[in-house]
Amino acid sequence: MITYNTSGVKMPKIKRRDTTAWIKAVIATYNKRLGEVGYMFVNDEKILEINNEYLQHDYYTDVITFDYNENDVVNGDIVISLDTVRTNAEKFGKTFDDELHRVIIHGILHLCGLHDKAPGEREQMEKAENKALTLR
Repeated sequence: MITYNTSGVKMPKIKRRDTTAWIKAVIATYNKRLGEVGYMFVNDEKILEINNEYLQHDYYTDVITFDYNENDVVNGDIVISLDTVRTNAEKFGKTFDDELHRVIIHGILHLCGLHDKAPGEREQMEKAENKALTLR
């Protein structure tokens, strides 16, 4: 089950049923099953607060993923700053919708076991994002 909620922002215009089906399809490519995933769309101030409180990071980011996986069942909370998504879309010459879907699946890929901090991982993550976006 996937839930979509907001705090301090309007719900982005995503097709929830289609987005959920897409996420399930991506999860299946990693031989995992969907458990419970909660999306929370927020503004920059809220994501900074969460980043400070839970990760001790004092900077803005587009997405934070909290992993509660159990074996091959994907469970977690994914917090997305719509402000940063908008800024990044402009910065990278993408539409807001395209950048939002990239971030939506980025969090899922973390829950599927991909990382993006160590050398070479960022490139692997981008490759996985691009592959996932073709399934949309």
